[in-house]
Amino acid sequence: MRLKVLHKTHYTYDAPVPYGLQQVRLRPKSRPGQLVEDWQIDVVGGQVEVSFEDEHANSVDLVSFAPGQTEIEITCSGTVDVEDNAGIVGHQGGYVPLWLFRRSTALTKAGPRIRALVNDAPTEGSDLDRLHALSAQILAAVPYSTDQAASDLSAEDVMDAAHGVCQDHAHVFITAARALGYPARYVSGYLMMDDRVDQDASHAWAEAHVENLGWVGFDISNGISPDARYVRVATGLDYRDAAPISGLRYGNAGEDMSVTLQVQQQ
Repeated sequence: MRLKVLHKTHYTYDAPVPYGLQQVRLRPKSRPGQLVEDWQIDVVGGQVEVSFEDEHANSVDLVSFAPGQTEIEITCSGTVDVEDNAGIVGHQGGYVPLWLFRRSTALTKAGPRIRALVNDAPTEGSDLDRLHALSAQILAAVPYSTDQAASDLSAEDVMDAAHGVCQDHAHVFITAARALGYPARYVSGYLMMDDRVDQDASHAWAEAHVENLGWVGFDISNGISPDARYVRVATGLDYRDAAPISGLRYGNAGEDMSVTLQVQQQ
C-alpha cells in the first residue's frame, strides 16, 4: 500500500525565544516491508543544523531556532510503500545489542501491578500466542482513553490509572514482555485510520523479539499486529528514545503547540 503523509507541528510562544534546539525523529527509513519513495522536512523559523543516525539507527534532524522567534513550524511530508507482513519486521540490526532491550528504564520498570499482570499471563502456546494474549490482557486491564495523555507516565502509573493511550499501552506491553524474558522496544510512527484522512495524532506500538522470527509488532490499542497501514519511523527502549520531537530552549516564554496530520492511501 502506498501511503502519503503530511505532518505539521506548529509552536507559538508568548515572548521571543533567544535559543532553541530540537531533535526531530520524523524521518522514516526504508526497512524490510517498507520503502520510502520520497520524504522531506521543512522548517519555518529555524533550520536543520545536521542530520545523523542515533544508537537505534533512527534518522535524527537537529533543528535550531532562529534567534528571537515567536513561532516555529516543522513540516514533514512524503510517500511510503508498505507491505503487510503480519507485523514481522525481521532480525535485530543497527548499533544496539539485542540484550539491551531486556533492560528496564524509568518508564518501563516493573512494579507490583505489572508483576501481577505477568503472573496472570497465559503460559500455553507459542511465543506469538502468548504475546498476542498479553496484548489482549493489557487492553482489558487498561482500556483506551484520551482522558490523560502525559508522556511521562511509567507503565506502573498507567496500571494504577487503569486507562491510557497508545504510548501507555506500549509501555505496559514492553515492561511485561521483558519480565517474561522477551526483548521488547517502543515504536513511533503513523497509522492510516480507515475512516478518515485527518488523523488525531501520530501513533505508537510495541515490538517483541521472537526467536526465529525477529522483531514482531503489537498494536495493543487496536488489538492487532501492524499491517500495510502503518509507517514505522523510530524505535527505542521507551518513548523518550523514539519521541517525534524533543529538545530544549532558553527563556521562560509560554509555549502552545498544534499538530496537523494527514495519512492517506495514494
